[in-house]
Amino acid sequence: MKKLLFLFTLISTLNLSAQTIGTTKTEQYKASFETQIDISQYMDYDGPQIPIQILKCGISDEMYELYPELKEKRVGLGVANISMEYLENLNRFKFTEDKTEIKNRMVKQFQASQAGIAENPLDGRGKINLAKYFVTIECYDYSISEDETVNLKDGVKNMMVTRIGLQVRFTDAETGVVFGASGLGEATTTRELTLLSDATVDPVKFNQSTISIATKKALDIACARILQRMVTKGIFTK
Repeated sequence: MKKLLFLFTLISTLNLSAQTIGTTKTEQYKASFETQIDISQYMDYDGPQIPIQILKCGISDEMYELYPELKEKRVGLGVANISMEYLENLNRFKFTEDKTEIKNRMVKQFQASQAGIAENPLDGRGKINLAKYFVTIECYDYSISEDETVNLKDGVKNMMVTRIGLQVRFTDAETGVVFGASGLGEATTTRELTLLSDATVDPVKFNQSTISIATKKALDIACARILQRMVTKGIFTK
C-alpha cells in the first residue's frame, strides 16, 4: 500500500513539474512606419558627401520627467553620441559646426591671419562648408515592459523588453522642405531563477546596455528609410 502511495505521489509530482502556474505577458505592436528595413544595401558608399548640421539629438525634457532613470544614467548623451557616430559611419554626410562659440573662434583666427600676426596663415575665404540639410533626431517613444513566467520545473523567468522610437528629420536649408522617417528598436534582458534559488525575485533592474542596442536598431530602421527617400529624390544615386 505504501509503495502504491509513493508511486502515486511521484507521478503527481512529475506531472506538476512541467506545469506553468503563472504568466504575465505584454502585448507588442509595431506600426508600419516602424517595421524592419534592410540598411545593408546603403552601406559601403564611396560617393560625394553632403554637408549636414545636427541641431538637436537626444531625449526631450518631457521624456526625462516621465522616466527619471534616463537622466540619472545620462542616457540622452549616449543616444546623441551613438546617433552622430552612426550617421558618420554611413560615409554619406560631413558635419558642419553649429556652436556659435566655435564659429567665433574661427573668425578670430582668420582675422589674425589676415593681420599678418599668425605664424601659420589661414585663409577661410570660399572654404567654409554650409549645411545643405539641418538634422534633428528625437526620441518619440520609450517604454519598458516586463513579462514573467512561473514554472514548477524551470522556476521563474523574467524578460524585460526595452523599446526606443527615434524620428530622424532632414530640413532642406534652401527650401525649408522637411522629410523624415521613424524607427522602433528593441532590446531584451532575460533573467531566470529556479524556485530553489536563494535569490529574491526582485524586478529586473534597469540595464543601460539595452538602451544602446535599442538605439542602434532604431537608427537602422529610420536611417534606411531616410536614405531610401533620398535615393528616390535623386539626392543620392544609390
